[in-house]
Amino acid sequence: MTTEASPRFTFVQRLILAVVPRAVWALLWVVSRTWRFEVIAEEGVVPVLYGQKPGAEIYCFWHQCVLPCTVYFRQSHAVILISKSFDGELITRILRMFGFDAVRGSSSRGAREGLLGLVEIIETGRTAIFTADGPRGPIYQTKMGPIKLAQLTGAPIGAFHLEPERAWVMRSWDHFLVPKPFTRICVSWAQWTRVDQGLQPEQFEPKRQELNAAIERARMRALAHFGKPQT
Repeated sequence: MTTEASPRFTFVQRLILAVVPRAVWALLWVVSRTWRFEVIAEEGVVPVLYGQKPGAEIYCFWHQCVLPCTVYFRQSHAVILISKSFDGELITRILRMFGFDAVRGSSSRGAREGLLGLVEIIETGRTAIFTADGPRGPIYQTKMGPIKLAQLTGAPIGAFHLEPERAWVMRSWDHFLVPKPFTRICVSWAQWTRVDQGLQPEQFEPKRQELNAAIERARMRALAHFGKPQT
């Protein structure tokens, strides 16, 4: 998959891009070897297991789960929609070291270009992944992108959440989760969302709400799995 060339960055930014991805990859690779994934799913849902290669599907999760998701799906060769910002470039380089690829765009910049790139991915039988409330939130509110992609391709949307039993929670808009070493991580799957290709744009909102509710159910079940308060 060919992606857009990186924009020009300052010297400091180029230095960060040269050093940080390798450091993050090395640290995450070591720490993640101590994590234990526990998979749960709503009745009738067949979850995607660690190491399993998914097909032409769309996966959605909340932005706070990026780190454990990176490890859990690292053998999937999935493609992720990532913004064209400097932060997006940094994330892209880290994810590529874990076997992912990226198309560049977001809900605010290059949205159409990014969406068309993901259509091509689905058509080749690969998986597209969205951080459904990213890149700026609001938290736990999915954007319309996954629904549009599903309508264009007919691909089903899988909703899931990865909740560490023990984690550092960042003071960011998404309450970013950094799982602690030797923790258990619940991989919680909810019902799939299916969008008819004949659906009209004015009918997208109910489907967006359906997907939003599915990801939230997955999150609530994951919290309950560890006896955490449902916030």
